Amino acid sequence: MTETILANADIVLPGEVIRGTIRLSGGQIAAIDHGTGVPNGAIDCGGDLVMPGLIELHTDNLERHMQPRPRVDWPHLPAIVAHDAELASVGITTVFDALRVGSNFSSSNAGYGEYARALADEILALRAQGALRISHFLHLRAEVCSETLVEEMAKFGPEDRIGIVSLMDHTPGQRQFRDISKLRDYVMGKRGLSEPEFVDHVTNLQALHARVGALHEATAVAEARRYGAVLASHDDTTAGQVATSQGHGVRFAEFPTTVEAAQACRDQGIGVMMGAPNLIRGGSHSGNVAAADLAGADLLDILSSDYVPSSLLSAALALGDIWGDMARGIATVTAAPAAAAGLADRGHLAPGARADVVRVTRIGDAGAVRGVWVQGNRVG
Repeated sequence: MTETILANADIVLPGEVIRGTIRLSGGQIAAIDHGTGVPNGAIDCGGDLVMPGLIELHTDNLERHMQPRPRVDWPHLPAIVAHDAELASVGITTVFDALRVGSNFSSSNAGYGEYARALADEILALRAQGALRISHFLHLRAEVCSETLVEEMAKFGPEDRIGIVSLMDHTPGQRQFRDISKLRDYVMGKRGLSEPEFVDHVTNLQALHARVGALHEATAVAEARRYGAVLASHDDTTAGQVATSQGHGVRFAEFPTTVEAAQACRDQGIGVMMGAPNLIRGGSHSGNVAAADLAGADLLDILSSDYVPSSLLSAALALGDIWGDMARGIATVTAAPAAAAGLADRGHLAPGARADVVRVTRIGDAGAVRGVWVQGNRVG
């Protein structure tokens, strides 16, 4: 591995930003020094931000590459490679690819089938071949309101690099879709259902949850332990739901939908993740709590790009500006997700840490990625 020196940079360290030089060698950060000097052979960053590589815990972006248009199925291998390259281009150096487990065949127009095991094998094979630019782990989105969760989760094991299991419950009338009208807009728009078909869809899902919901939730919790994965909740809405999450051993909460739930998470020691698109857009597309409101109430710990990879960097910079503390804003996409996922070797810049590093130029309120290094190798 070659040595890289980034000099005259605003280096984002834990708790502070310093002007200095950072040296990458042997896949690790070798040294960090103060000063504006530019040693021979160094890259003069001209005051650009140099920060840890961004860590994405929950993204559906791969699905967009696999199905670029409705009813268009793209070959998986080039889709995975394109997804990987897109993430690298926006500064993400570690990703937990979110794959749904649990299928539903009861509705011909709104149903969905199994895909996670086969896709996981393809991701892991490409990783083993060295074909991917960044570090990939798996995130299994355990859909409680489904027909096949138990069978699908049984196909995975500790060898599969499953870093996260999230408890997903999209039963109509609660959590993300407690407002049925929001679900109607989403499902009818995405699937092209008629009003009678939508009513049948809701009825079927509510009956399914009543029949298997408790079993599936217990199965997902047990399987996460078997894999050695971190457990996350999803769309907690009430303090009671958060208490249940805490009892399961949930480490962080994805997209709590209310201030009440976010505050309960803070009280229970559960990290709060919000969507970067929510912050950038100024609100939730589902009508739930705004990320900016939680940031203002000091109830936001982690950001996820969710469905827009480029939003992760932009939102972290925005939080740095809102809080008047750029190191704190950047920590929501670096140190905080690393800690939540149990990754001690990355997410911070310090001698001996993994050399996952991003150089960023501020352009107004946004940021342009000027360079990306993974284990000291330039990938973007």
